Amino acid sequence: MVETDASHLNQIADGLEPLDMTQSDELASLLTSARDLGIAHQVPTRYVSRNTVVRNERLHFLEWGDPSAPPVVLLHGVNQSSHAWDLVSLHLSDRYHVFAIDQRGHGDSEWTRDQNYSRGAMAADALAFMAQQGIEHPIIIGHSMGGGVTMQIALEHPELPRAVVFVDIAPVRTGEGGREIRDFMRQNIEFDRIEDFIESVRKYDPFRSLEHIERTARYNLIKRVDGKLIAKSDRVLHEADRVRGPASEVTLEDVKVIGCPALVVRGEHSNIVKPADAQAFVEALPNGHFAEVEKCGHNVHTQNTPGFLDALRPFLETV
Repeated sequence: MVETDASHLNQIADGLEPLDMTQSDELASLLTSARDLGIAHQVPTRYVSRNTVVRNERLHFLEWGDPSAPPVVLLHGVNQSSHAWDLVSLHLSDRYHVFAIDQRGHGDSEWTRDQNYSRGAMAADALAFMAQQGIEHPIIIGHSMGGGVTMQIALEHPELPRAVVFVDIAPVRTGEGGREIRDFMRQNIEFDRIEDFIESVRKYDPFRSLEHIERTARYNLIKRVDGKLIAKSDRVLHEADRVRGPASEVTLEDVKVIGCPALVVRGEHSNIVKPADAQAFVEALPNGHFAEVEKCGHNVHTQNTPGFLDALRPFLETV
């Protein structure tokens, strides 16, 4: 059984050596969720927790699948982590070499010293990470904040991605759900019991089952020295209506340089991206494709993972 230190509720590598997760209780729990949801999967032969240092920052990431397989890079949304992709990573790991990154200030990565959580800084991290790991022509899949980072990467280096997937994100967004996300983050910073956090998530997210929320709660919290359970993401992200660092506005005209195959995925009940926003984005992309996933909101890939995979699979088969 894999060990973890007293402050962490989940298991992570404690140095630069990869930590094998294939025998962990966390994988066993994930396999149970996959069976519950009817998600096709094989038991992964490679699933490791790893740390690295890029641009003077320590980043944690999860690596799945055969290193000789085509690479996929997964970028999560604000206040989430690499584990938000676990079911997706599990499903893809028999065909792809999957890298799910904890972006700066999130998950088990370091809180950045300059408090720069701009899209540009995160894109620079991801680019440096891919160069360090020898990742060439990846498929990049980004949700929300991570989708914005994916967009920035594709704008700066349109020749780099083999394909891109934007999950509930668009250059122009008229939905008003951002305030709900910020309010949830501000109101859920520390807890006496993990059950209190689980109840808060259950009220916020009506699409996921209580059992799945209970299985994933460990990835969002860390135990402070006084015994309190606190959110892993940097307080700067909770306290401000903005991420610190230079703003990066992207227009529909800008994204016309993204020539690789691009899939825009919208959640049916998204309060972030309206249908017209998604359609305008697809039409601006030279090789744009669209899918809407039912029975979910903004967090498409966690709220209806089977539906998300049904939308993703045909696209991946074409690239």
